[in-house]
Amino acid sequence: MGPVINEAQFKKILHYIDIGVKEGATLLIGGKPYQKGNCSKGYFIEPTLFGNVTPEMQIAQEEIFGPVVSIIKAQDLEDALRIVNRTPYGLSSSIYTQNVNSTAIAERDLETGIVYINASTIGAEIQLPFGGIKHSGYGRKEAGGRGGALDTYSRWKVIYRDFSGKLQRAQIDK
Repeated sequence: MGPVINEAQFKKILHYIDIGVKEGATLLIGGKPYQKGNCSKGYFIEPTLFGNVTPEMQIAQEEIFGPVVSIIKAQDLEDALRIVNRTPYGLSSSIYTQNVNSTAIAERDLETGIVYINASTIGAEIQLPFGGIKHSGYGRKEAGGRGGALDTYSRWKVIYRDFSGKLQRAQIDK
């Protein structure tokens, strides 16, 4: 289940799930509040997965910030980059491949503040600048120990690569 920060966000996420269904996406799993055991006294939502999502759907164009994933089919890497870059947001992105040429293209062309290669987008790297572009992570980047003129006249992009072939755990995981 996905813990949600407060009631307002809880309602917002459930509203997005309703929007996804009304727009014609296929609700594959989840989509409801999770109220079992210790989770009955908080704001929890089942992990939710949508299929048959098109890039124009609202659930594909907006940041939901909840346990909701939309599957969008892309024809190839170029099409996938176009789909990602068409959104008004750009906090982070992730690509899974062992093709180094594909990763180099993604690193260069993805319009996000952080690009993860073979790693999920959870858990920011505390030693690196954190923040997005476009309408995500507005303002100066957090952390990373930089500053001055570089922040004023540059656009930072953090690249995180993992070719180990192992499942990595978030920093908060022990």
